[in-house]
Formats: sequence, C-alpha cells, structure tokens
Amino acid sequence: MQERLHLQAKIANLRKLFIIMNRKLIVALGASFLILLAIAGIVGYMAYDRLFTPAFNIAGSARLYIDRDDTPDSVRHKVKEVLSPKSIQAFDWLTSYEGYTDVKTGCYLFEPHDNLRTAVRRLKLGWQTPVRIVLPSVRTIDRLAQSLSKQLMMSEEEITDSLSDQSYINRLGHTSETLPALFIPNTYEVYWDLSINELMQRLQKEYTAYWTPERKRKASALGLTPIEAATLASIVDEETAVNAEKPIVAGLYLNRLQRDMLLQADPTVKFATGDPTLRRILNKHLTIDSPYNTYIYKGLPPGPIRIPSMSALEAVLNPARHNYLYMCAKEDFSGTHNFATTLAQHNANARRYQQALNRKGIVR
Repeated sequence: MQERLHLQAKIANLRKLFIIMNRKLIVALGASFLILLAIAGIVGYMAYDRLFTPAFNIAGSARLYIDRDDTPDSVRHKVKEVLSPKSIQAFDWLTSYEGYTDVKTGCYLFEPHDNLRTAVRRLKLGWQTPVRIVLPSVRTIDRLAQSLSKQLMMSEEEITDSLSDQSYINRLGHTSETLPALFIPNTYEVYWDLSINELMQRLQKEYTAYWTPERKRKASALGLTPIEAATLASIVDEETAVNAEKPIVAGLYLNRLQRDMLLQADPTVKFATGDPTLRRILNKHLTIDSPYNTYIYKGLPPGPIRIPSMSALEAVLNPARHNYLYMCAKEDFSGTHNFATTLAQHNANARRYQQALNRKGIVR
C-alpha cells in the first residue's frame, strides 16, 4: 500500500513537471514566434520601403537615355548618375530578380514619386516616354541632320546617308532638288530611338496633314503647286527674317511671276554660287549658268533653296496685295527693305544701299 502511494506521488510530480515544461515550451515558442514575426515585419517593411516608396533623390522630372550600345552595367551607371537612387543595392537586387538582361533603347521619364519596382519594370518592358523635337528651317540637309542628331538617337551620318541616296529620296516621292519641300518646320512628339525610316514616314504624314485641301486650293489659285509654293517660300525666307515683311515679299514675287518677268532674286544667285554669305551680288555672279540663277532663267528654280519656315509658307499662301515689283535692303542695315513699283524708284533705293556698303567697306 505504501509503495502504491509512493508511486502515485511520483506520477503526480512528473505530471506537474510536464505541465511546467509545457508552459515553458509554450512561452518559449511564443517568444520565438514573436521574434520571427518582428523580424518578418522588419524585413517586410524594408522590402516595402525599398520597392514601393519613392526610390530616387531627384527634385523634379529626370530623363534617362538608353542608347543602342548600352548594357545592364552601363544602365546601372546611368541610373546611379542621373537618378541618384536611395539604394543602388536594392536596384541591383531587383534587376537581378526581374532578369533585366535585354536592354531596350529609348528615353525614360522618371518622377520623384516613382518607386523602384515601377522604375525597373519601365526599363525592362521598354515603357519609354516620347520626346519633343524641333524640325528647323535651315539652309541645307547637312544642317538638318546635325540638328536632328542632337535631338534623337540616330547619328548625323545615318540621316545624311539616307537623304543623299537618290533611290531613297525617290521612294519618298521627291528628287534631290524638291526634297527640302517635304519638311514642315514645327515641333513634333516622337520616340527618341525611332529609325530614319520611321522618322521620314512621320514627316511625310505631317507634310500631308499640312497640305490640306484648303491650302492646296490657295496655292492653285496663285498658279502654284505645293512644291512651287515651298520653293517661293524658301526665297522669301532668304530675303527677309522679318515676319511682317514676308507677305509683302511673297506678293512681290508673285507679281513678277504673273507678269512673266524674271524673278531676279539675289538669294537664288547666292545658292547657285554655293556661298549664302555673299552680301554683294556682282555682275560676275549674275552670269552663272545655273537653273537656280533667276537672273537668267524665268520662273521658279527647280526646288527650294532651303527648308522654308512655316511663316514663309503661310506668307506665300496669303500674300499681301500690292503693285510692288522691286525690293532692296534698306541702307540702315535694319534687315528690312525698301519696296518700289518702278525701276527708277528701285535704282534710287539700290544706289543708297550700295553707298552704305561702300562706307562700311563691304566688298563681298
């Protein structure tokens, strides 16, 4: 009996010990769980902070340009330099996790509120932002190529090679003489990494959009095709940079065309000489045998002598109505002109201008 009581006491003690140990285990497990939960919370917060909160130290919009020779490493360098990420290590981890190996060219716009996940996906998927380019009114295709190459991913050589290729020009529906008429100077929104073919397709669409039925009707009423209107506009641009004068100059040359007179436009002679900087047109220049020499050949030259400006195009289509047949730069070198209806008036204006050139010692 005594042994039985002793055994029951041992069992009771073991039961108490088991309960105590269970309680301690539960407490220990609870503490471990709380520690793990806290760690998970910290890790989660850090991940959220790195991935879903503003990731870059930029004050305003920033553009990242990814070129065709860029690699993931060079993109990382550009991100670091341009966007100043709060954690470049987080960028490295996420690009590795996302498998960012196929670099897509383009211009990518980033804002101060952008998070890292959005930024990496933008680069990976090629979600680029269009850029605004200015197509300028310039004298030569080389100058055009120079300007566009500074605004787009393509090089000067890519543009000039294409636009000097006669077969390519023909495919655009032009000749080398009429090609400048294709370009309508304006501001356009395009993708920075578009190809030369995509660019020319876009510019052809803009040309078609500009030459509406109404504008074609206006040109036709003046006896001009769109290319002829652009050719006359290019002469107007070379004659004056003063927009207020352009409709007057356009009207003057239209008067000459309607009277079957020689245009005798000095800018076309400069074009024929290949020297647009000439300030004095001499007799030797007037005898150059070139279809662009309007002192010899009647009518308009074979094509524009430059890419005409929008203001000159509109001046040709909406010319001033007057009887002027002659013009001469003013002797005050203001960039404006004296206009005349008779040759006698013009000769008097020309003498004053020549005397002013002599006083300044300008010989060419």
